[in-house]
Amino acid sequence: MLKNINISYYIKKFSMICLGSLIAAIGLEEFLIPNNVIDGGIVGISIMASSIFELPLGFFLVAFNIPFLIYGAKNIGHQFAVTTAVAICFLSFWSWVFKPIPNLTADVFLATIFGGIIDGIGVGLIMRAGGSLDGTEIVAIVMDKRTVFTVGEIVMFMNLFILSAAGFLFGWDKAMYSLIAYFVISKMIDVVLKGLEEKYSVMIVTSKEEEVANALLDGLGRGVTKIYGAGGYKGTAREILYSVVTRLEVGNLKETVRAVDPGAFIIVNVVYDSVGGHMKNEKETK
Repeated sequence: MLKNINISYYIKKFSMICLGSLIAAIGLEEFLIPNNVIDGGIVGISIMASSIFELPLGFFLVAFNIPFLIYGAKNIGHQFAVTTAVAICFLSFWSWVFKPIPNLTADVFLATIFGGIIDGIGVGLIMRAGGSLDGTEIVAIVMDKRTVFTVGEIVMFMNLFILSAAGFLFGWDKAMYSLIAYFVISKMIDVVLKGLEEKYSVMIVTSKEEEVANALLDGLGRGVTKIYGAGGYKGTAREILYSVVTRLEVGNLKETVRAVDPGAFIIVNVVYDSVGGHMKNEKETK
């Protein structure tokens, strides 16, 4: 029965990634790219490289993301890296499919708004499935654990350089349109993710506290805090695990906990702000 549940879960997961990649490709190939408006991150770099070397966008998406995927597999986990790799491959395929189709509008402003909305919906669906299209987010997640900067701040800093490069290649008016597109995409991602912020607090009630805590430490590199409590009915003493993770790690955390204890009770809450207290992997501090 458990195997059937897992199979059903993964079918749903990768179907959402496929759909999200399809929608993102429409936003890129039918609106943004034909009007020389780019997205941020590796997608934006790939769009510029495709324009310069006149090679398919999918080629650069895969080539540029490979180093980040390897880095992510070592520092975040193989599960996230595999999910992201699948999303990138899907986007590369759909981009190739939609490339020959004439663009829907030559009005740059309309292309920026509608392209940003459509692309943002696609990327949001991929993120909800636990994946990503952008290797820079992998770097940002790792740096978030090691610096005082948040994932959003790190990604924004890198994208400032990428969007500035678009100004030299396509002109500064297109760079400003790209900035608008990036803003629209970010807001649409938030809408798809139901307005959730980048960090979440997670409480886990399980009968296998030590096994779950070790699995989270080994699999995600996230430490946990043990809160001692008691059952309201029988008064049985038990430990509740508490941790804070990024939005891209929530799906992996759930899978990790369920693999150890399928009956664990997991509560996820939005963290609107946090200061300090970045948890390091205990293996790195020894």
